[in-house]
Amino acid sequence: MIKNNILVTNSPESLVFSGFCIYYAIERGEKKLNVGEKMLNRLSNIMLFGFKSNMSNKQFLEQSIMRWKGSPERMMQIKGQLYYQNEHDILSRKRTMIGEDGKLQVVENLPNNLVIDNQYMKMVNQKANYLLGQPFAIDGENELYIELLKQVFNKKFMKTLKNGGKAALNHGISWLFPYYNKQGEFSFRLFPGYEILPIWEDSEHTILAGAIRLYLVTGYDGLTPVVIEKVEVFDMQGIHCYVLDGNTLIPDLTVEEQDCAYVMNGKKALNWAKIPLIPLKYNEQEIPLIKKVKSLQDGINVMLSDFENNMQEDARNTILVLKNYDGTNLGEFRKNLATYGAVKVRYDGETKGGVETLEITVNAENYKAIVEIFKKALIENAMGYDAKDDRLSGNPNQMNIQSMYSDIDLDANDMETEFQAAFEEILWFVNAHLANTGRGNFENEEVNIIFNRDILINESEAIANCQASVGILSDETIIGMHPWIDDPQAELERLEKQREKEKKEMEAQSYNPFGNPQQGNQPPNKEGGGVNEE
Repeated sequence: MIKNNILVTNSPESLVFSGFCIYYAIERGEKKLNVGEKMLNRLSNIMLFGFKSNMSNKQFLEQSIMRWKGSPERMMQIKGQLYYQNEHDILSRKRTMIGEDGKLQVVENLPNNLVIDNQYMKMVNQKANYLLGQPFAIDGENELYIELLKQVFNKKFMKTLKNGGKAALNHGISWLFPYYNKQGEFSFRLFPGYEILPIWEDSEHTILAGAIRLYLVTGYDGLTPVVIEKVEVFDMQGIHCYVLDGNTLIPDLTVEEQDCAYVMNGKKALNWAKIPLIPLKYNEQEIPLIKKVKSLQDGINVMLSDFENNMQEDARNTILVLKNYDGTNLGEFRKNLATYGAVKVRYDGETKGGVETLEITVNAENYKAIVEIFKKALIENAMGYDAKDDRLSGNPNQMNIQSMYSDIDLDANDMETEFQAAFEEILWFVNAHLANTGRGNFENEEVNIIFNRDILINESEAIANCQASVGILSDETIIGMHPWIDDPQAELERLEKQREKEKKEMEAQSYNPFGNPQQGNQPPNKEGGGVNEE
């Protein structure tokens, strides 16, 4: 689409809403909202902080975006994403030396290896998979409701939730957006934390009054590719689309409607009764993991890079001591040494020429020790676990395993608390969808979301404990704790079928005094079971 001589590509970032009308929806009024100042003035209803000056609402939005855009909090969120994608600060490092004026100068003719050992990414994947790697269980009394929830929380949602967990670790917070796709299906979309500026009603960050989304799309100004900053403002009336031109908000002319409702039922515009953005927080303070371990990750990269640099500084490109050199140009000497592997020296009878190296010993053990210290400190500060821990050697018991997992388990408790709170919001929108589509009203139904943590166990010890609990605990509890069982309810059903089958087989083989004698149901004789003779 071409607007103002700029071609904007069709981006998946563009939001298209279609589907069914919402049970808990608020219908937008018949009066169509105008673009520009009227929309921005309406947003004053949700701007609940800092709005005490004489600036216009448009100016307030623009200044809020510009302050947040370059804020240290957002920069740290972006840094977390870059470090996860292997884009570390070490990649911009230059080799330097002290110049004649005493200041550092960049040196281009020395080895400058940029080595990355991404322990941070390992910690993010480890913590996300520990809590969200296994499908969560849904527990409730209403079986119909449970089955409907399983249809919504399908494998696609599980993947989105796991990716949301990784984004929450990288950014401190990520966002789920419930919507209807082009096929009218109820779905969830993930927004990274650095794209959303939330407007909170309370200092605890639990009630969302609105939000501003800033994201990038690729466009073309003629034949020149350009990056366009788009802004979407979320409020109770829907989504309002803008372009950030420098420091100024202007209407986005590349979309069909600058002001659109969250849901379109044909030509009827409907909105949710809540802002459809659900926060997934890593912790209560929304602090990203990278803020805890960045210095340690940088230290690992620097040590490995310096070690390789020192190993490459051999006799041809390190410190050389010249004696009676047959020449005056040191640059020419370096070139001859690198090209031919030989240099010319003079011998005048008294002074013998030659070339010697000033040997600098690289102690690999020193580098190895400090790298190990950094890695151990990174694991501890990230509250992860070391899979090569000595406690796993031999045949570890369950206490050793639990001790190794203690840090990651404590951190997962905090993260699960935040995700359980998020599920209350998710279920609100799911209940609205189910009620709207005629599946039933489940507003007051109780349901529990149970996260299955992916933890190592000593299977032999766990099975022995299950066997020792027979007669003390119920079969359902014992089966639920067995390490080989993923679905306890399905296993109980299989066990019941097995018992019914065994019961029938025993009844068929046992003596039946009321059976037909011709079918082999005769009782044995008293003389030892022989055949009676007439």
